[in-house]
Amino acid sequence: MAWYDEAVFYHIYPLGLAGAPKQNDYGEPVHRLNTLLPWVDHIKEIGGSALYIGPLFESVGHGYETTDYKKLDSRLGTNEDLTAFVAYCHEQGIKVIFDGVFNHTGRDFFAFKDIQANRENSHYKDWYCNVNFWGNNEYNDGFSYDNWGGYNLLVKLNQKNPAVVDYICDVIRFWVSEFDVDGIRLDAADVLDFDFMKALRRTANEVKPDFWLMGEVIHGDYSRWVNGETLHSVTNYTLHKALYSGHNDHNYFEIAHTVRRLQNMGTLKLYNFVDNHDVERIYTKLTNKAHFAPVHVLLYTLPGVPSIYYGSEFGIEGRKEYGSDDSLRPALNIEDYKDSVKTNPCTALIAALGKVRQAVPALSYGSYDELMLTNRQFAYARDLDGTRVIVSVNNDDAPAGMHLAAGNCTAYIGALSGEKVSVQDGHINITQPANSGEIWVPDGTDLDVKPVKVVTKTESEAKTNTEDKAASETATDAKGNKEAEPKIESKESKDIVTATESADAKKNTTNTEKNISAANEVKDSAKDASAQAAADTPVDPETITVDWSKSPESMTVPELQAAILAKLAGNGPVDAQMKKTVTDNIWHDSLVNWLKSFR
Repeated sequence: MAWYDEAVFYHIYPLGLAGAPKQNDYGEPVHRLNTLLPWVDHIKEIGGSALYIGPLFESVGHGYETTDYKKLDSRLGTNEDLTAFVAYCHEQGIKVIFDGVFNHTGRDFFAFKDIQANRENSHYKDWYCNVNFWGNNEYNDGFSYDNWGGYNLLVKLNQKNPAVVDYICDVIRFWVSEFDVDGIRLDAADVLDFDFMKALRRTANEVKPDFWLMGEVIHGDYSRWVNGETLHSVTNYTLHKALYSGHNDHNYFEIAHTVRRLQNMGTLKLYNFVDNHDVERIYTKLTNKAHFAPVHVLLYTLPGVPSIYYGSEFGIEGRKEYGSDDSLRPALNIEDYKDSVKTNPCTALIAALGKVRQAVPALSYGSYDELMLTNRQFAYARDLDGTRVIVSVNNDDAPAGMHLAAGNCTAYIGALSGEKVSVQDGHINITQPANSGEIWVPDGTDLDVKPVKVVTKTESEAKTNTEDKAASETATDAKGNKEAEPKIESKESKDIVTATESADAKKNTTNTEKNISAANEVKDSAKDASAQAAADTPVDPETITVDWSKSPESMTVPELQAAILAKLAGNGPVDAQMKKTVTDNIWHDSLVNWLKSFR
């Protein structure tokens, strides 16, 4: 067991959080990194035990065009600042991993500058891929070269060159000796050379016990990267996509199928997240903001290592605008959120989940067993050494009853609500409140968690919903049927005020609520039946030629399946299980979101 097996990560993009200028003038260092020290205390307060921070090293702009791997970006401060920062994290019991941008460098990196100056006579002409002195580029270098993502600002390193491998391995050794870093997140790991990653793993094993290598990988068979020879973990973009679209579509089948497919890849400790510096904030992506709660209960309890991106624990918004990621990487002042654990239900929930995760080993090491699955309700167990922990989530706007197989104990306690339920005939019977989740632990589990508020609708949402409901009671369609329930609009989570229902209120669920739940079950059963009918006459997506000029929304289900399989094939072999996972998903909106998640 290593520290990262039970870690709760916090992710900081330092240039954004510290409010650094967009462009580096390579002038005198400005000690902005020191302003982030109070965030370390905040990380500890919300139950974090590890920090992923980066990019950190000298670059010209956003940080991923490195110009000096051994110097803290002057917009953030000096190497001494970084050494002190990591030391303070360690004093607070928090591990630290850096961004390792080893696939490419910036144009101001010393090796590239030497090629510009000496051309064919440069000792570094083979440090980059396909340097062609008969070509040219938009910078009028008089030569061309391979890049990352189509951007000549990011010059692709030749990872098959032993000199490059030795240099990068020496960088890792320097980071450990100089800063005492505990691990590295490898940028663009899905395009790194595998022999190169093996060399990095050998170096990781050499420099420090339990030194962690995690890679940025979007899609594919993650076991290609996560194994004893290459990386310890990769970014779980597959689950990231399922977590938000599974709630927006009221489709827990998508999440459950995703977990099964990941389980079939092997026992992998994947890096789980719901947002980061490259994708929109979870609070922005959720159609119903009340789903913030069940999404994060799943994040903290499904197999893998959970991570929170700075600011998202406050429920802030963040949307990509005009092709820029700036709004995803804002400058924040921790003083503006100093009481958030007490006053903001989103933050209180994240803090409670962090404490539960640290106190319940089954959530880090336990096996996974699916207990119940419908479109709107989902439950599973995490079993470890005879102890069963049960997780239940509900994405419906009404409470839902669940009958769940329990472990060898007489009663369970809701870790978030404090509710106690007895085990009867090997099961527990619970009523899961609307748009919520719970972690049921054996009675007697040592938890230092106070009951938290349910993150539900805002006051304005509740008012809108009441007005729309009144209107819908008289509105009918051409067939005389009542219209479908209205779409709920919402504001930021700072307006969320509805508290958790008491245990007595749950037991006395009104007949109206029960009728709503029953109606939803009928509706979802009909939806499932319709989907199953479509599945009974499937079209093999491998027989379809994808028309990439069509938008995902305009594609049919088989076309979407074919397009997703084509994208997966670009990351490696598509085995029978992967194909089955794609063809089993027959929900159009879910497939649209899946296809859009590829980049």
